[in-house]
Amino acid sequence: MSSKSQDGGCFCGSVNLTVTGEPVAMGYCHCESCRHWSAGPVNAFTLWPPDSVEITQGANLLGSYAKTENSHRKWCKNCGGHVFTDHPTMGLIDVYAAVIPTLDFTPGIHVFYEETVLRIHDGLVKQKDVPTEMGGSGVELPD
Repeated sequence: MSSKSQDGGCFCGSVNLTVTGEPVAMGYCHCESCRHWSAGPVNAFTLWPPDSVEITQGANLLGSYAKTENSHRKWCKNCGGHVFTDHPTMGLIDVYAAVIPTLDFTPGIHVFYEETVLRIHDGLVKQKDVPTEMGGSGVELPD
């Protein structure tokens, strides 16, 4: 695993973080919750082990909302900028790809594609929900 560190932060720069190493996975989430949260038709994710994500500034400015126990969404209380989602049931943190400007975002999968409102024909694996190793069905859908 690489020890490379990259910095990111919220829209106004009040909350900053550092990610170290490489993400466990990168891709696109099409679930209704992510779509509503991001105000877009799809959300680009990067999943990291919790010990690879460090809040370096503004931890006291992070707001939190948990619609379910699967996703604890965090944002900056100053600007409202979304920063990350803690997925405690998976043991991973989703730092939104756009939050890390220097990250070489290389998506490998689409998750919750059954819920999509935007068909993307890019040749990547399309999961009905999530892979079995993440607690899903592992069912693949056509591109």
